[in-house]
Amino acid sequence: MSWATRGRSSVNPVLAASDLPYGLPDFSSISDDDFLPAYDVALANHLSEVDAIATSTEPPSFDNTLGALEAAGRDLARANGIFFNLEGPDSNPARAKIAQVLAVKLTEHGNAIAMNQQLFARIANLYDHRADLGLSVAQTRVLEQRYRDAVRAGAALDEAGQAQMREISGRLATLTTDFGQHLLDDTNASAVHFADAVELDGLSSSEIAAAARAATDAGRDGYLVALELPTSQSTVAKLTDPIARQRIFDASTTRCARGNEFDTRAMIIEIVTLRARRANILGYDSHAEYVIAEETAPTPAAVADLLAELGAAAMTAGKAELARLTERAGHPLAAADVTFYLAADQKARAAEADSPVDIDEFENFCELDTVLHDGVFAAAGRLYGLSFTERDDLAGYHPDVRVWEVFRNGTGIGLFLGDFYARPSKRGGAWMNNIVDQSNQLGTAPIIVNVLNLTKPEPGEPCLLSLDQLTTLFHEFGHAIHGLLSNVEYASQSGTSVPRDFVEFPSQVNEMWALHPDVVGGYARHHATGEPATPELLDAVRASGGTESAHSTIEYLAAAALDLAWHRLAEDEIPSDVLEFEAKALAEAGLASPLIPPRYRSTYFNHVFGGGYSSAYYSYIWSEILDAETEQWFLAGGGLQPELGAAFADAVLSRGDSVDPVAAHANMIGHPARIEPLLVRRGLA
Repeated sequence: MSWATRGRSSVNPVLAASDLPYGLPDFSSISDDDFLPAYDVALANHLSEVDAIATSTEPPSFDNTLGALEAAGRDLARANGIFFNLEGPDSNPARAKIAQVLAVKLTEHGNAIAMNQQLFARIANLYDHRADLGLSVAQTRVLEQRYRDAVRAGAALDEAGQAQMREISGRLATLTTDFGQHLLDDTNASAVHFADAVELDGLSSSEIAAAARAATDAGRDGYLVALELPTSQSTVAKLTDPIARQRIFDASTTRCARGNEFDTRAMIIEIVTLRARRANILGYDSHAEYVIAEETAPTPAAVADLLAELGAAAMTAGKAELARLTERAGHPLAAADVTFYLAADQKARAAEADSPVDIDEFENFCELDTVLHDGVFAAAGRLYGLSFTERDDLAGYHPDVRVWEVFRNGTGIGLFLGDFYARPSKRGGAWMNNIVDQSNQLGTAPIIVNVLNLTKPEPGEPCLLSLDQLTTLFHEFGHAIHGLLSNVEYASQSGTSVPRDFVEFPSQVNEMWALHPDVVGGYARHHATGEPATPELLDAVRASGGTESAHSTIEYLAAAALDLAWHRLAEDEIPSDVLEFEAKALAEAGLASPLIPPRYRSTYFNHVFGGGYSSAYYSYIWSEILDAETEQWFLAGGGLQPELGAAFADAVLSRGDSVDPVAAHANMIGHPARIEPLLVRRGLA
């Protein structure tokens, strides 16, 4: 039943201006039936606004063209902010179908605007005379970005070229949307069933209870272990039964390559082919060149060189690491054993160093709410003057979502939503998203969402975080800070709207506070007794997390190299066998290891085939160069100091893409970032 027949007002609830604080959508008033009618209205309204700008008889100026474009499309922005903050973390069959329809509609809409020749003529005129217009730095960046976006969408092509671009972009929109849905469906279908709790020895009581609950929810007896998004599964690092480890590992690595209805291999070939064809039409040698032209990295070759340099060092370290693990195990290792023996090795090395503690005990000192309030929020308060008040009177898009009002030095600046628990309707991984972008032009404050996939505890039981989950919580909140502290004129430049290979930098910096002495002492209290963690335990945890394992570095670099290999291909080089090409690409990159598969294999590499990271998965390591330098800058200045936080916020976090972000970072620390701190951190120096 549609909104119009439910006795509501004449305004679709998706488009209705919210009277809730900061314009938080009233999710309870919206049904799935509302979305497509809302988009029909929003898209038509936006096209009408754009047409008025394009056909204006006034000579083009920044205000009447670029400024007007920035202000246009508010209905569409509202609809996108609502729907795409539902479809990822709380999908259902209706929303999946809507997403498929919208993938095409939104692509066609974007093409119609980008290829509007009257509009492009106005933008091109301003672009050609930009040096004479007296524009601010931010305005110049808006103009240059709009011009490049139009050209890259095909605005400068002839009619035949534009027709090809429309066809390619529409098909890619459908394919990438379907890829993500296939992955969610096959991840759920690949959950591993166990009949007896004995097989799950090594998991915590809460993890076993969650597996029992998952089996019950699926109408089965026994236990059902859900899969996480990456290849490495946290359960595999804990299970003492090698057969159980192998079953989960095999389920993880064969996702979407099992020959069932969720198989993504044909989809990958078509995606890569179309991306290569589009790049060729636009005059680029490859999709990688097309993408990296908009990033801070200079060329695909420069990225490949970095991956090769790091990969060679990582493989050398990995060989030594695997030899040590094999010696610990006392037998040859299978790939499913590696993370288990990494964890065992960590404990054994602590014992050999006469450490009186078991670092696994640290989880008992990392209860979610305590970490959140007395760790994550407290660090942000100390550094940036932020404070957080939970708003139980405000509802998110799911009962598990919590809402906080955010203040800076006592003034309200936006809302933060936390969606922490896994559920079958939520895609895997962790991410940040915006419901509303900050913009001084529009008078809008940010509404930011963090999504994680923690195991939901039984009622009355604590949610305890592993060290990896603790780091992820701080990481995603770094993205949230980037959005919350935004103070820009134009929405297109707000918060995390920066080059893909810069966007991970602030979130990586925020990870440094997770175990910092001035932060960890605030939250690391035993969930049952309230006793603080001992200095010995904290020292042992810091030592264990001081450098990345070679395994972790190799699996990441292998995924980044795989992404680049797929997207440096010309159209006539596209292979027919996905898994064969994957093996060849890893071997050529020097990152093929029978014991360390990529963090994501091609068939479930959602970042690049279902998300926005194609040819850009390298961005995590590229950003980490900036991050490692910034960590040293913070530590040299005394660590968790408000004046350093203010400098970081003023120079980088608040600026979004209104300035050159890499230049802003270099100005802040006093020199361009160097690779040496990263090599030391990763144990590769």
